[in-house]
Amino acid sequence: MGALSLCTLSEAVDFGPFSLNGFVKAEVSRASKVCGGGPVNNLSTVGEAGSSACQLFPGENRERPWADALVIGREFGTRNGDITLAQPYLGVKFDLPRGFKVQGLISQRWRDGKIDIPGIWYEKNIALSHEDYGSIRIGAFPTRAWGFADYPFASDFGGGDTWASTGAGYGLNTKAIRYTARTLDVYDGDLVLEATWDRGDTTFKKNKPRFLEVWARYYRGDLKLDAMYQDTRNGPPVSWGHAPFTGVFYDAQYDSKIGSSGQSVAMVMARYPINSNVEVGVGARHNRWSGAYAVCIDFVDGQCRYNNFFNADFFGQDAKGVSSPGYAVTTNDFTAGVRYVNGRWSASTGVVYLSKGRTDNPSERGQGNSLVRGTIGGGYNFGNGLVASVGFSASAYGQQPQTWGCNIQKDRPAGSCTLAPRSAPDNNVGGGDARVSRYSNGFSAGVTYSF
Repeated sequence: MGALSLCTLSEAVDFGPFSLNGFVKAEVSRASKVCGGGPVNNLSTVGEAGSSACQLFPGENRERPWADALVIGREFGTRNGDITLAQPYLGVKFDLPRGFKVQGLISQRWRDGKIDIPGIWYEKNIALSHEDYGSIRIGAFPTRAWGFADYPFASDFGGGDTWASTGAGYGLNTKAIRYTARTLDVYDGDLVLEATWDRGDTTFKKNKPRFLEVWARYYRGDLKLDAMYQDTRNGPPVSWGHAPFTGVFYDAQYDSKIGSSGQSVAMVMARYPINSNVEVGVGARHNRWSGAYAVCIDFVDGQCRYNNFFNADFFGQDAKGVSSPGYAVTTNDFTAGVRYVNGRWSASTGVVYLSKGRTDNPSERGQGNSLVRGTIGGGYNFGNGLVASVGFSASAYGQQPQTWGCNIQKDRPAGSCTLAPRSAPDNNVGGGDARVSRYSNGFSAGVTYSF
């Protein structure tokens, strides 16, 4: 949903030291190879919990092998969808003596009338800045790896959530401190350096979360280059690039029963205008997950409750005799696009590639699959913050689905079901479900009002 941050282009409403801006968006869509009753693409809605109505166990995390199973006879086809989003930003700024400034910002996002991620703020922070010394910001705010990948990069070049909300990065800092250095003059260009540290959920004592992100932005002439690296430990083990950085599990009372995990992402994105109308962009990233083993931490109504495991050989053992071990896995993803602007009109086309994974896991958890997704879209700016847009997409997974492996009985474990690539948080990342069709396509149309 890259267009969501169009509010940054609008003029804020100022009243004294306070300012208010934001956006409201409504969109309708139509996608093929999906199952009626579930969301067309639930990356931003529930992240790791795939909620396809065709799953035998709806709402289960894709890491659970029993989540692979599909309901026998349930029909997949083309269906319609709709979504509304709203996000206001309320800021305050005061000038202090000797050139210092203090700023505060608070913002929350609502999806279909409900808070987007319950318990998580998009912005809730305070900053102290000086043009000679840079700035320090404390609180909650988006990471650079998700924030810049989502907007303006993915929105301008058609990548959308397929680029911004996949991979091993995290998208929202929760208890962080960020230092941004002043702009430096380097090789006839401008260089900005930044570091962010996040403590995550501090109630975990054994598996203490830690998050480090470094970001560098270099502009020289018309070339714009962003590079970022995240190294994290004991955050949620996910492949949802929009995920908030909190703790290794949602409840710290199970801290002593859970093993640690880590993940990292290195990403670079570049854009260059060929002329006054045409701009090209490319991006590449390397993802790494340590994996997380599966362990029964509690029983509820006679059923075992598991931790958040990742890339686990659920029914196996490793060389050390550990049951249901988690295995490290790496992927390399790429994107490229072209954007054309002529007055109020704009058009773009882009492609995203999610690669196969490299891992020693003997169980197939999507590491053998890949995805290519292409988009073409256009928009018209009516002025005064109102923009209309349309988009078309076509997706192809690398593997032909083996649906017989998914259509299993309720009391049997999953078979050799074809899953979405490891970089994807659910099996619908391409629009269609990787378990039932290799190819899919989609259409969307929407309006965004920014103020």
